[in-house]
Amino acid sequence: MTDRLLTHLRHVDLAVPDYAKQLDFYAGVWGLTKVADDTGIAFLAAEGSPEQYVVRLRRSDDKRLDLVSFGAASPADVDALAERLGSSGVRLVSEPGTLDTLGGGYGFRFFDIDGRTIEVSADVAPRQHRKIEEKEAIPVRLSHVVLNSPDLNRTRQWYEAHLGFRLSDSITHPRMGEVMHFMRINSKHHSVGIAQCPHTSLHHVSFEMRGLDEYMYGTGRVLRAGTHMVWGPGRHLAGENTFSYFHDPHGNTVEYSTELMELDEDTWHPHVYDFSQPDVADQWGTANPMNELVAKETFNDPDPGVFVAPPV
Repeated sequence: MTDRLLTHLRHVDLAVPDYAKQLDFYAGVWGLTKVADDTGIAFLAAEGSPEQYVVRLRRSDDKRLDLVSFGAASPADVDALAERLGSSGVRLVSEPGTLDTLGGGYGFRFFDIDGRTIEVSADVAPRQHRKIEEKEAIPVRLSHVVLNSPDLNRTRQWYEAHLGFRLSDSITHPRMGEVMHFMRINSKHHSVGIAQCPHTSLHHVSFEMRGLDEYMYGTGRVLRAGTHMVWGPGRHLAGENTFSYFHDPHGNTVEYSTELMELDEDTWHPHVYDFSQPDVADQWGTANPMNELVAKETFNDPDPGVFVAPPV
């Protein structure tokens, strides 16, 4: 297995045609803080996170996932990863260099095996952040991202071999076979999930809330705003985290979650869970039943950005 050079998930960048509506949702109902907005690009931070931003929105004719960004510990690790990927035949979008974005830093971009643009960076200046208070129902930080793939095992193996991810748990179904792999780059149960789907697309982006009360207050606020709930509220078995899934104005699935499991990586052994068992999907039994119609709501639209780097 590749030595792990990634440290954590930084941000997820989305492009959409109706930029104003999308910005109003994330900076309003969803509870992120707009820290910059200029010429059709907005940066949104989570108040409890030192990351300069956790979501970037870009005005575009096409709806797409622009990129997923991960942190590295040092510029030397960025260079080492770029060298390793290049020598393995991975297609680089840019060479390591100074980043021209909020917080600066040093990084580069490349395509993963499904054609998504991935960014890795180090030395990004931390944002001044704060402790989220009791009953303050806004995201503390970005939790994880789940990616749809037409071949989830090929994608899993690529992330293991090239980026040092490790498998935490897997989900299967008697009719559908393997459904999802949960992958980690630190002690958190997963920073990335790989989901089986007919096409490459974004499955969902998850945001960590302060605690159970704040998670439920936030879920209620988003529901009262008339946002379409896909699934929830409930608690998964894999990862032990709570979940409330919604659609943003462009049909991307976003999640409020909390209490994601922290693992002892030296002793952890992956489980294989049968998703047809109700307790696997939702230990509480409070969410609407998971079925194929609900699952299809997270397939999203086929991503037109496959092997096409975003312009910024």
